[in-house]
Amino acid sequence: MAMSVGGGGEGAPMCDINTTPLIDVMLVLLVTLIVTLPIMTHAVKLDMPPPNPNQPPPPVQPVIINLDIYYDGTIAWNGQTIASMGDLEEQFKDAAAQDPQPELHLAPDSHVKYDYVAKVLAAAQRNHMEKIGFVNTSQFVEE
Repeated sequence: MAMSVGGGGEGAPMCDINTTPLIDVMLVLLVTLIVTLPIMTHAVKLDMPPPNPNQPPPPVQPVIINLDIYYDGTIAWNGQTIASMGDLEEQFKDAAAQDPQPELHLAPDSHVKYDYVAKVLAAAQRNHMEKIGFVNTSQFVEE
């Protein structure tokens, strides 16, 4: 049995808001908050070792050798032109003997023949150069 109080008749529309879904949503949010609150305040205690005053020094950054190979086969070691492959091999021997060994950054011109680059790489490998990388290779992407 329902009881209708108000000035409206039996055919008048009901203007009250149904608050039951609102209360249900609020209860779900409240339960979720209560459940997750202890998880958010949980802390992990770690016993960290005391700082060591005798730490090893930071690693030494290796020297970088910029090796440019121009379109005509000319080779430049850090901007200085190398006269022959024999001189280049001597430079590689000296560099390979250093500790730490320098990094070789090879930058061939986009129009250089592969033969020149292959000879330089072979000379570097023969003389035990271990850290070799190509730089500025974006110019080789065909447009």
